[in-house]
Amino acid sequence: MKVLCILAVLFLISTKHKSFELSHPKPACRYPPSQWCRSLEIAIECKVQKQCMELGAIKPNQTVPRVALTLYYESLCPDCRRFITKQLFPTWTMLQDIMSLTLVPYGNAKEVLSVNSPFSCQHGEPECRGNMIQACIIHLTGTSLAFQVIYCMESAANVLNAAEPVSCLQLYAPSVSWAAVDACVTGRLGYKLMHGYAVMTRALNPAHTHVPWVTIDGEYTKEIEAKTSSLFHLICDRYKGVKPPVCTGAPVKLSRSGCLTE
Repeated sequence: MKVLCILAVLFLISTKHKSFELSHPKPACRYPPSQWCRSLEIAIECKVQKQCMELGAIKPNQTVPRVALTLYYESLCPDCRRFITKQLFPTWTMLQDIMSLTLVPYGNAKEVLSVNSPFSCQHGEPECRGNMIQACIIHLTGTSLAFQVIYCMESAANVLNAAEPVSCLQLYAPSVSWAAVDACVTGRLGYKLMHGYAVMTRALNPAHTHVPWVTIDGEYTKEIEAKTSSLFHLICDRYKGVKPPVCTGAPVKLSRSGCLTE
């Protein structure tokens, strides 16, 4: 059941906002969302005990493959930030028992022959740093914790300031120090991770023309892209097992154009 309970709250919040307003998220209680249903005491403190009890009654069939979603994005692209905060994070929070997530923070970047800066990013050097910070956090914490940190960063007014040295990292992944992230970013590991993401992005078929670029179960089609504006329903529809109770809810629809490749 993990974090499924939160999403009801997040979806209700998102439906009340007609415009994309980025602000630093404030947790409803002293525990991160991934912990809300861990125990009855925490659920009571965070005022989600009813949702946790209801969602815990039915678990997905573990023999049915999860829907595999891969997001190719860049840290400072406005449409990527909107998709992460308004569509992907609420959907993942509610449906992570039936979906797997892979994050590829590279987007429209390019590898260049330069000693000082081996990558060129669409939104400049700050975006290259943001991409690498998020790549290092994914490597150091795993996707589940990393995505909570990344959501926090992308929700903030200043993505980079939200990451270092405390703030989002301390809130959602307190076991990982900023020193460890910084060592990855400034060392060879960060460049190795980014090169790996560059290879993954170049291997896309068809090649991406903008970000955010989403594949479902390794596949990209125009039909899939059109349905990502209602991502919650898309994941529910693609899952082959018994649908979880939350799949009966109404999703938030979002129109987007994306950050085009150059």
